[in-house]
Amino acid sequence: MEAKTLQFGRYFEEFEVGAVYKHWPGKTVTEYDDHLFCLITMNHHPLHMDVHYAEETTDFGKNVVVGNYIYSLLLGMSVADVSGKAIANLEVESLKHTKPTFHGDTIYGETRVLDKTESKSKDDRGVVYVETIGYKQDGTVVCTFRRKVMVPKRSYGDTRGGEQPGRPTPQV
Repeated sequence: MEAKTLQFGRYFEEFEVGAVYKHWPGKTVTEYDDHLFCLITMNHHPLHMDVHYAEETTDFGKNVVVGNYIYSLLLGMSVADVSGKAIANLEVESLKHTKPTFHGDTIYGETRVLDKTESKSKDDRGVVYVETIGYKQDGTVVCTFRRKVMVPKRSYGDTRGGEQPGRPTPQV
C-alpha cells in the first residue's frame, strides 16, 4: 500500500482571493507558555511576569499574555495553510493587538486571502497578500495582522522534488 502525503502550504495557483483558511487546532495559552516566551525574548515586564504587580496595578487584575507570543502563535498556526511552501516572507504590513489574552484562553486563527500578484521578475512565483485574525474561545478578536508572502508556482515545486523536497527514502 502506498503512503499518502499531506499537503503543507499552497502553490500560488491554489490561492484564491477571498478564500478563508481556518487553522486547526487552537492552542490554550498557559502561564508556562507566556513566561517562557517572555524569558526567551527578554521581555521581563511585570505585567506578564508578576502576579502581585498585575493584581495591584492594572485594570485587568491579572497577568496579560505578551502580545508577541499571540502574534507568533498565530503566524505558526497559519504556516500549514499559507506559507508552508513560501520562498520568502516579504512584509508584515500591520499588526494590531485589539484585546488582551490571559492564561487559560484558547486562541484560534483564520487567514483570508486579500490579493495575489504574479512576480514581474520570475515566472515561477508570485506574492500572496493575506490577513490573519486570532480570536479567543468566546470569539473575541485579540490580534490581526496583514502580510505578504512570496510563494512558488507548481512549476517551481516540480523542479525541486514535489510535495516533500529533500525527504530521504528509508533504507530497509
